[in-house]
Amino acid sequence: MPKVAPSILAADFSRLGDEVRRIGEAGADYIHIDVMDGVFVPNITVGPQVVRDLRQCSSLPFISHLMITHPENHIDSFAKSGSDIIEIHLEAEQKDVRETLGMIRAKGCKAALAVNPPTAIEHSFEYFEDIDLLLVMSVNPGFGGQSFIPEVLAKIPAAKQELARRGLSIPIEIDGGINGETGILAAEAGADILAAGTYLFKSPRPADAIRMLKAARPGSKD
Repeated sequence: MPKVAPSILAADFSRLGDEVRRIGEAGADYIHIDVMDGVFVPNITVGPQVVRDLRQCSSLPFISHLMITHPENHIDSFAKSGSDIIEIHLEAEQKDVRETLGMIRAKGCKAALAVNPPTAIEHSFEYFEDIDLLLVMSVNPGFGGQSFIPEVLAKIPAAKQELARRGLSIPIEIDGGINGETGILAAEAGADILAAGTYLFKSPRPADAIRMLKAARPGSKD
């Protein structure tokens, strides 16, 4: 079964702690926290203090998805805040991608690399030995509630093939426009982790929505 990472971008921020507890009790495997700086992407969201405060609300692994420029300047603060996995973007302006990934691991967190829809997945291959997770974006980052871009699905089996060639086993997360239908498509393509926001937090029965996503069969489509 794929694992499910609810994105708090779609949560009710007036009661964010309760929302994180609620979605955890509904069966989530991770909490996905979108961090936006208004520079790399046009929106602004949360910082490490919010991650730190939410840490007392859940024991689930926290994925801090840094959609920010110069993420190397913020690795320490997000690691200390309680992040378990820190994701940086291949496309973000930074001193050196490999160096930033190394900084994440040196802080005791898992390092993840995110790839935007227009970016060829092959550009991420050189970093596969430096990461613990690959994130394939299925929307252009910056705002929640966007429509799924189906063309990105081909990136997942391409990445899986390259990982296998290198003898690596790294989970692939997909993020953006994931719902009951697109989640099945993503799992069939081989996605191991489904990040979903609106579909889960706006659902009247989030536990049922999570079960539906987990019922998809990863890699069932060649």
